[in-house]
Amino acid sequence: MPEPDYTLLDRQEILEAMFYPRRDWTVPPRGASDHAVPVDEDVFIVCRFYPHSPQAPSIIYFHGNGEVACEYDDVAPIYLASGINLFVADYRGYGASTGRPSFSTLVSDSDQVFLFFREFLARVGYAKRLYVMGRSLGATPALELAARSPEHLKGLILESGAGGLGGWSRWMRPGEDVAPWEELQKRHQQKLSHITLPLLTIHGEWDALIPVERALELREALNSRQKELVVIPQAGHNDLFYRGMEQYMEAVRAFVKG
Repeated sequence: MPEPDYTLLDRQEILEAMFYPRRDWTVPPRGASDHAVPVDEDVFIVCRFYPHSPQAPSIIYFHGNGEVACEYDDVAPIYLASGINLFVADYRGYGASTGRPSFSTLVSDSDQVFLFFREFLARVGYAKRLYVMGRSLGATPALELAARSPEHLKGLILESGAGGLGGWSRWMRPGEDVAPWEELQKRHQQKLSHITLPLLTIHGEWDALIPVERALELREALNSRQKELVVIPQAGHNDLFYRGMEQYMEAVRAFVKG
């Protein structure tokens, strides 16, 4: 399967609209730990691991474009109470990570971060029950892992994400050749169609940034035989977790333990 060339999206005007890096970082809470993952020369991604137990299922989590991993200090206890290990990855330029974010490295770095996480879990004797989860922008690296490393994963969880299915031709400059954009979209859609992992989609009913219809289109583009859908009533793009926490976490618990 030909790989999409995402460097077409590494234009300044696109990156400024897509990424909102923040250098926020806090000391990990008791029990949690930070891990610096080398992804390029003098570039590393800092991820935070919140452990429950060696026997528990583990989620590698990619957050939204204006978030940082340390913000999940407040959310992680809810996952731990549900019997789930949580590994939250930042992006280049976010939190304590170095470098500058770009779309192509958002995708390529995910493979190295995932390899590090698998090797880390094996080294400390944790179970190989791994799931990948992506929220909003994080759907893109989550889909990458689902397409490239399905043999290491038990399932895919997407929250508030469209995954690039709608295309990026809106970023074309006047008079620009449309062919590279069409080829990018074609290859991206082919990649999505090769995903067969069990899928859980969570979305807010009133999401104005990424309407629920876009999430449904992405859901249909994947060739997963098992597809579960949770729509949080009266929730938008950024408040669905707290508006529907019980419904949200019950779906996640059932998915990773079912």
